Amino acid sequence: MINYSFTVYDLEYFLLILVRVSCFVFICPFFSMNNTPRRVRTALSIFISALIYSSVTPAEAIVTNSLLQYAIIVLSEAIAGLLIGLSVNVCTTVFNFAGGIADMETGLRMVTLMDPATREQVSITGGIFNYAFSMILIASGMYRYLLGALADTYVLIPVGHVTFNMNGIMSTFVTFLGDYLIIGFRIILPIFATMMMLNAILGVMAKVSPQMNMFSVGIQLKVITGLSILFLTVGMMPAASDMIFAEMKKLMVSVVSNLM
Repeated sequence: MINYSFTVYDLEYFLLILVRVSCFVFICPFFSMNNTPRRVRTALSIFISALIYSSVTPAEAIVTNSLLQYAIIVLSEAIAGLLIGLSVNVCTTVFNFAGGIADMETGLRMVTLMDPATREQVSITGGIFNYAFSMILIASGMYRYLLGALADTYVLIPVGHVTFNMNGIMSTFVTFLGDYLIIGFRIILPIFATMMMLNAILGVMAKVSPQMNMFSVGIQLKVITGLSILFLTVGMMPAASDMIFAEMKKLMVSVVSNLM
């Protein structure tokens, strides 16, 4: 017969760990997909929290003098988990940005579809990029790095010792915006450059042959050319995913350093 006993202080400490983990799972990509049942995400959060609790529990649990003090610690742990998960999730929006630019150049901007993972309207190219990125994230084992990084935060930022450097956090996300634009345009550069050359050729042809309706011809050429370039450059997705993974790691480390 298993006889396992614990004190109320151990329970409070475990719940604080669960708050940070559950907030991270709620917003982190791959774990936070809306088509994943909530019971699965809840069970995953409890299981991860139990593993972390068994490895980082100190000799003495955190003692709070009042309910208000404990509520403040819970709130700080929740915000810390959300910020760490947001630093990972915001990097995946680069593909939506790149896909929107690609569809705008190829004439497919008005065509959108419902993404079952996020339940949001996304462009066709952005949806393709997101699905390809999700498969690469699973195949490369990047989700294991994310869980390992979350566990390491309990060593760097013990439970109840979260401090918020708001200036540093704001500076981190502002710096990311510059990288966001650079990475997005690097991903979509082949289509963007090809469309610029095609527009220049159509402009010259419109001057040479004014009687031709270059508007109707250009729409068809842009769609065919854009899809062809997208097909030819599909092998660039692993390299693009590596750039996103590197940005994830850098942003996550920067956010955690501003919570210490």
